[in-house]
Amino acid sequence: MSLLIGAASSLLALGGGSAPGDTIYEFQAAEAAEWYIVNDGVMGGISSSEFLDSGEGYAVFAGTLSLENNGGFASVRGMVPDGAMSDHAGVALRVRGDGRTYQVRFRTDRRFDGIAYMAEIQPQAGEWETIVIPFSEFEATWRGRTPRAAEPLNTGAIGQIGLLIGDKDEGPFRLEVRWIRASG
Repeated sequence: MSLLIGAASSLLALGGGSAPGDTIYEFQAAEAAEWYIVNDGVMGGISSSEFLDSGEGYAVFAGTLSLENNGGFASVRGMVPDGAMSDHAGVALRVRGDGRTYQVRFRTDRRFDGIAYMAEIQPQAGEWETIVIPFSEFEATWRGRTPRAAEPLNTGAIGQIGLLIGDKDEGPFRLEVRWIRASG
C-alpha cells in the first residue's frame, strides 16, 4: 500500500453503494488532496495510525489506539473544496468497519485546532455499508468538551473533514472508506 492521496471532485457518479450527492472524495485515484494524520502524540499519547490507498478503490484508516500517557485518539483529516457542502442536508460515506465507533468531523476553517463538529458512526464489522448523516446531527466539540455558545454547523464554511477514533478501547482498528459525498 502507498500513502493515500484522495481525489477531490464534484458531480462524479460512482458505483458500489450508490447515494445521491456531490462526491467530495472517492478513493480510486491518487491525485488532488492529501489527508494528514493527527494522533494523540500532540498531547503526549502514543496511539498510531495511517491512511493508505488499498490499491483496490478504497482508503484504509488503520492503526493502534493506546491510552498510555493520557492518550486515546487517532485521526486523519482532508480538505474540503470551498462551498462543496453548501446547499446539502448531510454527508454520506461508503465504509466497511470493524464494529468500533468512529467520529466523522467537520471544521469550518483550515486551521489545525479549534471547534470541530462531530457525529458518531459504528459501521458493522466486515460489511460495506452506506451511512448518511444529516448535518443537524453534528455537535460542536473542542478537545472532548462541548464549547459554550458554539454556533450551529455552517455548511457553507466547511473546510476540513476528518475521521477520528477515541472509543477508549485499546488495540488495533481499521476503517475502510470507498467514498465521501455531500448528500440531500
